[in-house]
Amino acid sequence: MSGLRHLVQALRACAAQALPAEVSSAARLHFLDALGVGLAATSAQAGAAYRGVGLALAVGGPSSVFGQAQGAAPADAALINGGLMHSLEFDDTHTGSIIHGSSVVAAAALAVAQAQCSSGREMLGAYVRGWEALARFGLADPGGFHAQGFQPSSVAGTLATAWVAAELMHLSEDQTVAAMGIALSQSSGVMEFVTNGSSVKSLHPGWAAHAGVLAAQLAQAGMTGPETALEGRWGLFAQFARDPQAASRFEESLADLGQRWHLPDAAIKFHPCCHYLHPFIEAAGLLAQRGISADQIKALVCEVPAGAAPIICEPWSRALNPATGHAARWSLPITVAMRLIEGRVDVASFERSASAEVRALAQKISWVPLAIDQFPTRFEAVITCELVSGETVTQRIDDVDGNHTRPPSHELVLAKFKANAALSLRPEGVEMLYTSVEGLDRDGDVTAIGQALGQLAHPIKA
Repeated sequence: MSGLRHLVQALRACAAQALPAEVSSAARLHFLDALGVGLAATSAQAGAAYRGVGLALAVGGPSSVFGQAQGAAPADAALINGGLMHSLEFDDTHTGSIIHGSSVVAAAALAVAQAQCSSGREMLGAYVRGWEALARFGLADPGGFHAQGFQPSSVAGTLATAWVAAELMHLSEDQTVAAMGIALSQSSGVMEFVTNGSSVKSLHPGWAAHAGVLAAQLAQAGMTGPETALEGRWGLFAQFARDPQAASRFEESLADLGQRWHLPDAAIKFHPCCHYLHPFIEAAGLLAQRGISADQIKALVCEVPAGAAPIICEPWSRALNPATGHAARWSLPITVAMRLIEGRVDVASFERSASAEVRALAQKISWVPLAIDQFPTRFEAVITCELVSGETVTQRIDDVDGNHTRPPSHELVLAKFKANAALSLRPEGVEMLYTSVEGLDRDGDVTAIGQALGQLAHPIKA
């Protein structure tokens, strides 16, 4: 039996069982978070390209497009919404596999569920199972995709969303295998964006969601795909991670599918920037709480895990001088300086270039490798601050806030959602959306979600 067919059979068996209550609860919270960050992006500079393209694609289809009154075809809505969900770097992350699950899977699940008039329970289940497949793809070779210059959320996300779409479209086993095989031929998402912090990175989840939906539609229409999409010579792991053995590790991970759940372990982000930066931002905040201000700092040294350094530190000259406000989302010295100078790192922080004061403090910051780290299972940080007084102060973070070792409260995630959704929806729309998502595990279709998303405070116009 091929690895792909094994996966499809395992997912179909999993779909025959009800979600455990704790998994359902976590899934609704992550789904809500994804909707909120996508809605926030509709009013941000990072979402501008999606606003423009969305106007051309939203021509009255069945699937909601964030920020717009009219809907679009499912694949097109998944493209725009997935891109918006990721454009602020504010969406959830499974740190062990280094994947952004919800911006990929939620975008596809919502678009197809609306087109199929699925029940909330059906959509939630497909979302969870797509998430579980995607996390296992990343866990089969943590960091391996990145090392070859590919983002696993994107290259593996096409297969995960093909499953989501196939499940909601009630495709047969053979059609589902075909859909996931077809999806492999659409896999893409290179890491070259790091050279200048370009905004194309946000396209990765949207494209994966779009590709997966389209793959399921093509399979339904009779197209076939390679069953060896996982273990083949040019399969997912051999081609994008250069690790043929990863396919076997992935297949072994299916033994506990439906018993071991990875979605509840995914981290919620509380700053709209690269997740690798978050423990350093938190450490800087704790230094500020200890009474350390920018004018007291002579030098500041950040100890960075080896796996994170290429993204947030290298080359250091670029990290010190990001070309745009958006590019600063991957800058260690700028975001640490922001927290110390401005007291916050939020959506507004990246709508403009960093201030002169922030840039001046950033020049006092340097980095060295963290001697021992647990990356990517944990995102750690150490900051050592040399004060003008001659005193040295050190602050360590053992894992990023919001990760499974430090899970956030429901209230904190809800507050984040409401603040983000309010940037796009009227107050009644925010409450309606929250109520609709909270009820996804009960009977009823997803119509209420579409109605809530239509309660726009400022509809996007041409």
